[in-house]
Amino acid sequence: MVDIPMRSSAPVTRQTVLSINERKVEGAKTTRTITSINHTSSQAVSNASTPASKPLPPLVHMVQKGQKTPLENSGKLTSIKACLGWNVKNPACDVDVSAFLLGSSGKVIGDSWFVFYGQTESPDHSTVFHADGGADREIISVDFTRLDPSVARIVFVLTINEAFEKNLNFGMLEDAYIRIMDPAGTELVSFKMDEYYTNVTSMMIGELYLHNGAWKFNAIGNGVAKDLAGLCSLYGVQVI
Repeated sequence: MVDIPMRSSAPVTRQTVLSINERKVEGAKTTRTITSINHTSSQAVSNASTPASKPLPPLVHMVQKGQKTPLENSGKLTSIKACLGWNVKNPACDVDVSAFLLGSSGKVIGDSWFVFYGQTESPDHSTVFHADGGADREIISVDFTRLDPSVARIVFVLTINEAFEKNLNFGMLEDAYIRIMDPAGTELVSFKMDEYYTNVTSMMIGELYLHNGAWKFNAIGNGVAKDLAGLCSLYGVQVI
């Protein structure tokens, strides 16, 4: 069971997930922490450092929604950075990034196997959340040399904090993108969304997945009407 902590590696509970939206501090994972994290923390972090508009970085190797692309054409990758960004048309939208590390079943391999601002590192230390993305909004780095061999897929998700409470949705966003960078900082692939749904509050923007022993990128661009706690349940994280 997970008690979504705030910037810690404690377990996640439904209260922490909600409490995360309140404070983005260290704590357990409960719906309340997740909610609380989305409340306090998003206010404290996001309002202070997330401008409504930010120039898009160059997107060099863009793919279309649904397109799958090999990442290792020129040799074995040791690590990548998933760099994500967006702009908001409604300044009330506080967007955050998370990543779920899934096994072959399509579920997390354990309750602590997802990272976001309230739990910034995976148990194997392979996958790390970075709030300061520089040219991007936020970054999640993945070190394949440390990645647990049970992980077959890593899904990158954008969520809107307190979307249900404030009646927010992805129709209030624009310029959402993900770009995958190699260790030298060279773009391997990028995807920019062009469909924004008013019935969506969480967006699976893209994923890395293993295919015949090599990592590929899938431009997903589909979303659901769930908050962070709902996503945890979707991917098998038990939120208390």
